[in-house]
Amino acid sequence: MSSIRRDKPQLLCWITCDAVYVDPSSGKHTLLGIFSSLRAKTFPVVHKSMIWFITLTDVVLGEHELKLSMSYGIDEPKVLVQKNFKSHSPAHRINLVNEINHLNFNTPGNYSIHIEIDDQLLLVIGFPVQN
Repeated sequence: MSSIRRDKPQLLCWITCDAVYVDPSSGKHTLLGIFSSLRAKTFPVVHKSMIWFITLTDVVLGEHELKLSMSYGIDEPKVLVQKNFKSHSPAHRINLVNEINHLNFNTPGNYSIHIEIDDQLLLVIGFPVQN
């Protein structure tokens, strides 16, 4: 029987929502107000607050750095979140709650969200902002 070797962490989940409640006794996460795009009547617009909820696995034991960035068109990605987290085992699932405040959208369009762990790109995904 062969084992699967992963060279980088695996992204199991990326969800945008309004809030996350973590039950203090069980540690369970409840996601509130899940959405996949934004709509605005006028631009520029500032979105007051959102959560980017991420679940990872296959993260090697030790300290790691999460970087979340956003870009529009050919612009260089702007780092929105950069934080350290710890993995206790590659077998564990790690839930990371990332609050994004006062996010500015100058024009409608398809923005790109970039998710990196230790400078390894895990995902680039579109995020539509419409009028």
